Amino acid sequence: MKVMVLGSTGLTGGLLVKKLLGNPDVTSVVAPVRRPLEWSHPNLEAPVIDFDDMGAHAGIFHVDVLVCCLGTTIKKAGSQEAFRQVDYSYALNAASLAKKAGAKACILMSAIGASSKSSVFYSRVKGELEDAMRALEFSYLSIYQPSLLLGQRQEHRTAEGLGMAVMPVANRALIGPLRKYRAIEAETIAAAMTNEVVRIEAGRSVGVNVSVREYSDIVALAGL
Repeated sequence: MKVMVLGSTGLTGGLLVKKLLGNPDVTSVVAPVRRPLEWSHPNLEAPVIDFDDMGAHAGIFHVDVLVCCLGTTIKKAGSQEAFRQVDYSYALNAASLAKKAGAKACILMSAIGASSKSSVFYSRVKGELEDAMRALEFSYLSIYQPSLLLGQRQEHRTAEGLGMAVMPVANRALIGPLRKYRAIEAETIAAAMTNEVVRIEAGRSVGVNVSVREYSDIVALAGL
């Protein structure tokens, strides 16, 4: 099985690539990057590409499954337009190329509260991407909607830093319908995605067209 991971230099994507490389059911991982990686693996392809011209690299999108973990912040991107370019345009362009090349499944990292009708710019863009991904009509589409991600990022994000301090306590108060707002470890998400990729290959998930994964479902998929 050949799997492409977009966002492989990010928190969740980086963990996912290493988990996939350690899984015997995955024969090859393709991780497009802007700059050469500082490490290698016999089963890893890390082509340096121009994300603004993905079509020029169409050959690398011949994969079985696409996992999209692309994501930034408005502060890091520099503007709402630049944020949308990364979180919407890059993700959708890659998915379109993968679908055209024969990919049968897509796993998308979105966010809790994503809705194309949201008044919040971030949530609206995420929701618009979800709608666009559905329109591509992959035979299998899984949309992850986590709340706050926990883990050690290379860059500092003030809000997430504060969240990591308080959420272990706050999580216990989020029960019932509020459980979906619990913060979750990126490690858990990466484990869930890896297990789902394997299930897709084994055919155990055939028959499910579109699934939305919130906290409880992600934790269950991770086997925790």
